[in-house]
Amino acid sequence: MTARPGRVVTLTLNPALDLTVRADGWQRGQVNAGQSLHQTAGGKGVNVASILADWSRAGQGETLSVTATGLLGRDNAAPFEALLRDQGVTDAFVRVSGATRVGIKLVDGAAQETTDLNLPGLSATPATLAELDAVLTRLEADADVVVLAGSLPPGVPADHYATLTAGLRRAGVFVALDTSGPALTAALAAPVLPDLIKPNIHELEAALGRPLTGDAGILAAARTLLDRGARTVAVSQGERGALIVTAAGAAFARPPRVTVVSTVGAGDAMVAGLVSAHLSGLGLEDAARRATGFSAGTITRLGPYLPAPADLSALTAQVDVTTA
Repeated sequence: MTARPGRVVTLTLNPALDLTVRADGWQRGQVNAGQSLHQTAGGKGVNVASILADWSRAGQGETLSVTATGLLGRDNAAPFEALLRDQGVTDAFVRVSGATRVGIKLVDGAAQETTDLNLPGLSATPATLAELDAVLTRLEADADVVVLAGSLPPGVPADHYATLTAGLRRAGVFVALDTSGPALTAALAAPVLPDLIKPNIHELEAALGRPLTGDAGILAAARTLLDRGARTVAVSQGERGALIVTAAGAAFARPPRVTVVSTVGAGDAMVAGLVSAHLSGLGLEDAARRATGFSAGTITRLGPYLPAPADLSALTAQVDVTTA
């Protein structure tokens, strides 16, 4: 008997159409020459869905059924529809009037830096939120994992993810959260925490309202969240790596050196790697290695994609994992 595929739903309330401009050595306040322009449908949950679909299609691990939902402006929906269709992701977005926000990514390949300019986007109305809640209620009935990802658009209360988390966990769904600002603060202050929390160090410090000094400080904060009901806390620290903490212990994963094409989606790839590791039943060290391999592989590509399976395997094998 063939096991059914793992079923993942990603929620992106504030997706973005990313315009990535490659301009090596650009200077602020000067006329600069750009080398290329690339348009990508993005947003954290969209990126996670696309990367998980890549992983499933590569046939290296579990077979996944991936659905993406959220709010999507009708005026520029076509790039999102094309990405989801091409990746084999089920499109369950609620269409709303207007255009999805645009994010400009200015990539300096020589300095390996990316500058983000995020423009304002759609506002949510009570009617659109009610329609989306109905869609999510239908999808969660058959989901193994729901990923709540990205910022909240105007019209959505800061505790929206916290409210969703409580309902999803009551229904027995594994909840992964990747957000920042007031949404993360509210989620971490709520009585019911997500199963998986993936902030970067600066986001976690802001949400907790205090600096975290060294790995010991991060580890103590993560263990406090575990004591309150989280199952995995992954704190990313850019090229330095990530500290991943579970009840089984803590692992620090350092990525191999790669040629960076764009850092956009690196954190989303880590979330995708941790979700796939959960569905595969991997232990802490293997989960840390896979998630970091996903992240390292994605930054060698332009857009929310993994490298070829052989390249991904080679990168993953080079991830340095130490346990504490």
